[in-house]
Amino acid sequence: MLRKLRTSILVIGFIVLLPTTSLARNVSDDAQAGVDALLAADRAFAAASAKSDPVTGLSAMFADDVVMPVPGNRFARGLTEAREYLRSTPDYQKSRLEWTPQRGGISADGQHGFTFGYMSLRKPDQSVQPLKYLAYWVRRDDRWRVLVYKRSGSKSAPETVMPMPAALPAQLVSDRNDPTRTQEYARSLDQAERAFSDEAQRIGLGPAFAKYGSSDAINLGGPDDAHVVVGADRIAVAVSAGTTPGTSPVTWAPDEVIVAGSGDLGITIGFLQPTAAGPDGNRKPIPFFTIWRRPDASAAWRYVAE
Repeated sequence: MLRKLRTSILVIGFIVLLPTTSLARNVSDDAQAGVDALLAADRAFAAASAKSDPVTGLSAMFADDVVMPVPGNRFARGLTEAREYLRSTPDYQKSRLEWTPQRGGISADGQHGFTFGYMSLRKPDQSVQPLKYLAYWVRRDDRWRVLVYKRSGSKSAPETVMPMPAALPAQLVSDRNDPTRTQEYARSLDQAERAFSDEAQRIGLGPAFAKYGSSDAINLGGPDDAHVVVGADRIAVAVSAGTTPGTSPVTWAPDEVIVAGSGDLGITIGFLQPTAAGPDGNRKPIPFFTIWRRPDASAAWRYVAE
């Protein structure tokens, strides 16, 4: 009798656990499908761009209120300004721009996301300029569009490229279009960015970048970096090169914060303020944006891409 009872308990336990396991698998599959759809949209814009000019190719995926850092220590704001900058680039309308996303991530409500990857700008003289890009996307009218965007030039293209695993939310949620709650999420991200800068002044730029970044965070790097820099610890070394330990050459704070309604993915936009004057005696602010994510709306924010 006891043996039969134990067998029944095991069977009941298996039946109870099975739906939970299946649900977890379905959530993961659905989240991956959401990222795959975002990556497919990015690739589709890239394929169209290869048959057109870069101004047309990039403009097609930009939101009307797109934000993009451009030369002159400023942001181009809005599709018109972004197009004007692109058209002003020498030979741009006679060139061809192609790119391939290497990673994507989405928010738990499926309305915000990001991608990064590598680009090739083929100029009229057939020379090729390698580039890296980072894009923050939003879904509007059931279509993905780039809301914030930047590129970084490289002296050489990466020899090999290995796509990174998707940045998946811990769970999927229905669209939480609650303005009050979203404002609270935005305030928490604003505070996280400011605390990041404050910490850099106390412990140094590198240690702060190591502390506030995720293990899978990426940084586009500089001209000498063919690949993006991966991991908070490596990013910390890269951004603090040449600085005095325990110090930071810049302070910063967000001027704008955009957060998904699910509170787990967002972006900060602002300017780095040099603490010392440059060779020309000026302290020119440097535009920046940082993409942040967290497991859920109660967890600490960590930057995932910049």
